[in-house]
Amino acid sequence: MIIVAGHLLVSPADRAAYLRGCEEVVRLARAADGCLDFAISADLLDPARINVHERWAGRRELEAFRGSGPDEGQRAATRSADVQEFDLGG
Repeated sequence: MIIVAGHLLVSPADRAAYLRGCEEVVRLARAADGCLDFAISADLLDPARINVHERWAGRRELEAFRGSGPDEGQRAATRSADVQEFDLGG
């Protein structure tokens, strides 16, 4: 199992639009083979923070889903990111 977890920081004024732009990605991820969970959500305390949580059955499934990453608008809106992968396969 692969877990992807962490957070992004965006301008508080941009957060709602950023999250709306992620809706289709979440929908596609949850329908993808091997996706056990996928969530991108607003933090309850920090208005600039977006939490990221993914669980995948394995590396092959995660890599099959991954495309080129965030679009140009999302990259421009992201002030910083601290997202890591954890391979629980041993």
